Amino acid sequence: MTRTALLIPTRNAAPYLERLLPALAMQSLQPDEFLVVDSNSSDGTAERLRAAGARVEVLGKRPFNHGGTRRWASELVQAETLIVMTQDAIPADADSFANLVHELHAEPDIGVAYGRQLPHPDAGLLGAQARRFNYPEQGRTKRLADAEQLGIKTCFSSDSFAAYRRSALELVGGFPQDVIGSEDAYVAARMLLAGKAVRYAASACVFHSHDYRLVEEFRRYFDIGSFYGRERWIAEAFGQAGGEGRRFVLAELKALRAAGALYRVPEVLLRSTLKLLGYRLGYHGRLLPRAVKRSLSMFPPYWN
Repeated sequence: MTRTALLIPTRNAAPYLERLLPALAMQSLQPDEFLVVDSNSSDGTAERLRAAGARVEVLGKRPFNHGGTRRWASELVQAETLIVMTQDAIPADADSFANLVHELHAEPDIGVAYGRQLPHPDAGLLGAQARRFNYPEQGRTKRLADAEQLGIKTCFSSDSFAAYRRSALELVGGFPQDVIGSEDAYVAARMLLAGKAVRYAASACVFHSHDYRLVEEFRRYFDIGSFYGRERWIAEAFGQAGGEGRRFVLAELKALRAAGALYRVPEVLLRSTLKLLGYRLGYHGRLLPRAVKRSLSMFPPYWN
C-alpha cells in the first residue's frame, strides 16, 4: 500500500463537522497525512480540525481558487496517493477510503478514481435524482477510446471525493492553477489524453448532494459554461454536453412521475431553461464586462 494523504479545502465547515469528523475517524484506512487548507474560517473550523489530528494551513491573503488551492495542497504533502474531498462530503461507511484507494490501484493505468455520491438523508427529490443520474450503482473504467460512446461524460469526475495517483497528476501538470471550477474534469481530461484511465469507483461511497434554488442553478451553470468556454479543447476532444443535458431532463421527469409529483414539471422545465441560459452566457462570457460576470457567478471573487 502506498503512502496516502487526505486533502480537504475548508471554509466555515462547522455545520458539517459533527458528521464529518466521526466518519473520518471510523475509516478502516487511515491516511498517513491529513491536510486541511482553510480559507480564513471564522467559526472555529481550523481549531476543531487541528484537535482532530489534521495539519491545518490557512490561506491568509492567498486567494482561494478551485484548482490553485488544491494544487498548493498537493504540493504540501509527500504521499503518492492523494484522497481529495470537500467539507460537505461525508463517508458513508468505514471502508469508503479503503475501497476508493483499492479501485484507484486496481489497474496500472488508472490516474484518478472518484467515488459514488449518495444523496444526504434529507435531500429533496431533485437533488437526490441528480445523484442517482450521475452516480449509478455500477462502476466502470473510462479511457479515451470510450469518448465515441460517452462523449463529454468520459472526462466526468468529481473531487468532492476522489483519489489521485501523484505520478499521473504530475504527468498532466497537476491541478490547474486558475479555474473557476471543474478542475476535476480538467485533470481527468488531461489524463485521458495522456493515455491514463479514469475510474468511477462505485464501491466507495459518500453522502453528498445539494438542493439548489433556481438562482443557484443559474449561477452554477454560468460558472460551468465559463470554464468550458475557456477550455474549449475539452469539447474538441470529447464532444459537447447537449445530449447529456437532454438525458438528464428526461430522467428528472421520469423521477417526478414515479414520485407522483408531476405538478413540479413546470419547475423542472424552468430550472433546465435557467441552466441552459446560464451555461451559454458563461460560455460566451468573454463578451461580458467583468462586473456583469461577477454578478452572475456563484463564485464572484474569481472575477476580481
